[in-house]
Amino acid sequence: MVFLTEVAELLPTLRGRLGADADLRCAVGGLTDAEVVAVLREASELTQQVEQVRAVAAGVVAARSVRSEGHAGLSQARGHRSPASLVQEITGASRADAARQVRVGEALVGAGADADSSGGAVEVPGAEVRAPWFEPLRVELRQGMLTTTQFDVIRRGLGEPPITVAGTEVPDDVTDVDTGPHAVGAPRVLTEEEAAELTAATTAAWAHAAGQLCEEAAQRTVEELGAAARAVRDLLDPAGAEARFLARFEKRSLRIWRDAEGVMHARIDFDDEGALFFASVIDAAMRPRRGGPRFVDDAERERAAALTDDPRTNDQLTYDLVFDVLRAGVLAEPAAVFGTKQPGVRLVQVVQSTGLPAPVAHAEDGLHTVPGRVAEQHQCSTGHVHVTVDGAGNPLNVGREHRLFTPTQRLGLALRDGGCAWNGCDRPASYCEAHHIDEWTADGGRTDIDRGILLCRFHHMNLHHHGWRITRDARGPFVLHGPAGETFILKRRTALGYAWAGIDPPPPRFRPMIA
Repeated sequence: MVFLTEVAELLPTLRGRLGADADLRCAVGGLTDAEVVAVLREASELTQQVEQVRAVAAGVVAARSVRSEGHAGLSQARGHRSPASLVQEITGASRADAARQVRVGEALVGAGADADSSGGAVEVPGAEVRAPWFEPLRVELRQGMLTTTQFDVIRRGLGEPPITVAGTEVPDDVTDVDTGPHAVGAPRVLTEEEAAELTAATTAAWAHAAGQLCEEAAQRTVEELGAAARAVRDLLDPAGAEARFLARFEKRSLRIWRDAEGVMHARIDFDDEGALFFASVIDAAMRPRRGGPRFVDDAERERAAALTDDPRTNDQLTYDLVFDVLRAGVLAEPAAVFGTKQPGVRLVQVVQSTGLPAPVAHAEDGLHTVPGRVAEQHQCSTGHVHVTVDGAGNPLNVGREHRLFTPTQRLGLALRDGGCAWNGCDRPASYCEAHHIDEWTADGGRTDIDRGILLCRFHHMNLHHHGWRITRDARGPFVLHGPAGETFILKRRTALGYAWAGIDPPPPRFRPMIA
């Protein structure tokens, strides 16, 4: 009980609510809704501070367990092969969580470039040491603006900036950092000074990206931050994106084995395109069960009801679906398996003002980035739809006076919103319904793209039944108004914001020339 009262002293909302013999469950259970939310927020802030202390301790453990220490290292002397193993034993965390604590801790205790040679460094004016590119993340974490999980997911998502070494051959159009590309000439070899200058420019771009993602962290889920960080990395380093794409393609595999009980198991490691297509197959069949849109024709509505009432679990349905597809093969009637919404992957590629396509594209559902050549390859077999948008991704070709949004208009909404627009929701565009922010009437209502927004079925129903509403001033941000008068800016998916931002890779000049 002493422990509970001490905890209460650290949480302002609980202070004075716990006596010597009080029960924490009863005390919190007697709070109002607002007080419960306040306690949760206060406890999270306290946990964040404790996690930072734990991460620093894990970093010190790692620093004292380097290989050069041999069996005299801190972890090794206590019978552990690695710092993560020792942290796992002490904290009771999973192996993945322990490894994350060590990674974050190593980043926090590093003193600068010398302590983190793999991370590159950027000069900090007035500082005696060179800070690594992820210094903005360290600052935000120390100030309590980032959690250790957010820190780790942004840093790992951005990866490490490429480093240019002296002697690298580059085309002659990529040797001037200040003036940018010019006429292409014969390849030339970079001097040490040029290589250092290009590395500094690249590292500064990664540091800027880290700072931008820090600003997004408060309004984004961890999963969205990770996706955005990976998307930005691919935009900044298209050559690296191509290499990572090919590496994942080479690792594709399907392994089947039988265990001691005679049960057959399988494991699939997907390449990027295979994963997107496989997910589209599952989604097309399972969408009604997972909360897909309600506005469908009678036949599809009947099929959706039957699927929802099916006693099988989602995993069992998925298993049976895969085997239905395998058995039917190319002779299957697609509508019999998938209904109205057929499986397929729609890729979005921005065409720049120069008329050239962007070096990377992204999947409409999930916003996963792929090299631009993948989108160009798909155009040869499936064609493309041209959509004109402004610099923020807002479709400029707005709609017609119909009650429902047309398929073309829904495509425009998907390009702009990327999925459910409700903050924190991860439902993809194919799971969403188009909501009119202005009430539609037969004699005066319009179904224009700039007055519509994508919402998943749950949030769409929640909005209509619980007093929420959405407004928009011209082409400004959509604003969500709560029943109690609170307001929230509906922020677009982070990866989409960067996709339309026209990010130029810093500089193609840092990449070695491929023979």
